[in-house]
Amino acid sequence: MRLIFRILALFALAIAVVMAVIDATRTIAADAWTFTPLVESWQTTFPDALLSVQRFIQARTVSYLWDPVMTSILSLPGWLVFSALAFILYAIGYRRRRPGDLLAAR
Repeated sequence: MRLIFRILALFALAIAVVMAVIDATRTIAADAWTFTPLVESWQTTFPDALLSVQRFIQARTVSYLWDPVMTSILSLPGWLVFSALAFILYAIGYRRRRPGDLLAAR
């Protein structure tokens, strides 16, 4: 199970790096700080999926989950959201070292 979380963390980190490179390229081209919100990237890539997720969350969960929570997350830069997701997934899949592991047979 840890392996699955670590692989998902790797994919999330790869997406974060791609989104950071895109934002860095736009920043250099505009000669000003430019951050692309996650909602803009999502609408560009999968426009129907965003509407489907919004309808699902509004229909199946509490009403305040979409408006203040999800809209504020979607307004953050995409690389920041995916970096945080990668960190959380990696932390879930992390194997803690026990003191005896260092002295194990080689």
